[in-house]
Amino acid sequence: MVDNRYATALVIGSVLSLLACVYLSVAIGTQHWYQYHSQPASNDANNGSDLQHMRQYFEDEEVDELNYSIALFRLNGTLGLWWRCILVPQNLYLLKEPDPTVVTKCQAFTLPQQWESKYKFPGNVNSGEDLIRTYLWKCQFLLPLVSVGLVFLAALIGVFACLCRSLTPTLFVGLLHLLAGLCSLATVCCFLVGVHLLHERSELPEGMDYSLGWSLFLALVSSPLQIMAAALFIWAARSHRQNYTRMTAYRVA
Repeated sequence: MVDNRYATALVIGSVLSLLACVYLSVAIGTQHWYQYHSQPASNDANNGSDLQHMRQYFEDEEVDELNYSIALFRLNGTLGLWWRCILVPQNLYLLKEPDPTVVTKCQAFTLPQQWESKYKFPGNVNSGEDLIRTYLWKCQFLLPLVSVGLVFLAALIGVFACLCRSLTPTLFVGLLHLLAGLCSLATVCCFLVGVHLLHERSELPEGMDYSLGWSLFLALVSSPLQIMAAALFIWAARSHRQNYTRMTAYRVA
């Protein structure tokens, strides 16, 4: 029989785990990790033809890092783990209007783009591969998937623990949640360092500003939630085991 304290800890830990998994899943699937704020498109491009070329390059699946980065910098782009988006006027040839209607154009990163090499100067193959940025990009793609996978594995072990009416497997559930929380935190760190290095190696347009997006904060919040869930699971498993050992020793005595 499980003590009420341990049962409460398990319930709270399960709720925290569920919230963390939902937050991380939403963060992975959205593109608001990093937001760029640039001048109006009419000030950045000479005419609608330049914007049209920029948009075509951005939406091309074979586009290199240099071309889609320029579009992100100059067209109020948003960047995520799997998506990139820009704001473009609905009618590219009516830029002289006071408030032209803008629409959002998004493009998903293909799997080859997630695994392609990054160069010391973006878009310049002859500059040599930048190993740090390459591995940071790959890690920010893989680590959140690993984190979600660990949470689902922990949930599966928790179901078997309930069926067996034992709290011993809960210790492994807590350890898996701890690893998942560290992976979530590492994802945010890899993303921020990678973006910072990209800015250092790129020519940023004048008047451009940037800020962190709400998707990144969701991923950042999921990490402590997973760690708190891990602490509750580990505490419940260890405390229940110690009490069970003492009770067994008392009965033998």
